[in-house]
Amino acid sequence: MTAGPDAPASRDDSATAWALAARGGDPDAAERFVRALSPDVVRYLTRAGVDHQAADDLVQDTFLRALGSLHRFEGRSSARTWLLSIARRAVADSLRYAAARPGPAGAADRTVCADRVLPGGPPGFEEGVALLDLLDALAPERRRAFVLTQLAGLPYEEAAEVCGCPVGTIRSRVARARATLVALLAEAEGPSAVTPPPR
Repeated sequence: MTAGPDAPASRDDSATAWALAARGGDPDAAERFVRALSPDVVRYLTRAGVDHQAADDLVQDTFLRALGSLHRFEGRSSARTWLLSIARRAVADSLRYAAARPGPAGAADRTVCADRVLPGGPPGFEEGVALLDLLDALAPERRRAFVLTQLAGLPYEEAAEVCGCPVGTIRSRVARARATLVALLAEAEGPSAVTPPPR
């Protein structure tokens, strides 16, 4: 490895260098790796629709999984891409676990639960719930591609690595997700002759 974590490099290069150093047993590098990528994991989880309390647990779960798997990380992709794929699996496992548990009595969905906890909600709360509802209308693979590229800010190439599909597929999914969201927004704002594309 020619550039260490302190050499001038992109944030991704630094995080990847720290991950590789942590894999070699450097505790300071492990701490820097966690500190550098925590905001990306939090942003991914919250933009994926995970509530803040669950996001805290999932951030910890993601890093526990990552630190336990560092011996398998070889730096073929950036540490951020590798970590977000672990976060995606943590979310999927969490959703499977939640689906197996009984839901709150009398609550049809998370919007109803949120209204009970925060009646009226803080500023921007209703818009946030509306965005989650719109994202929920997308097919899961399109929603994932849209969240990764448009909300979490991953380049299309990294999103393709996280999702395990070609870059062209990610581009197509994002384009279709955008078209669906535009149609749904137009529909929500008033009568329109626009027919939403298939979701």
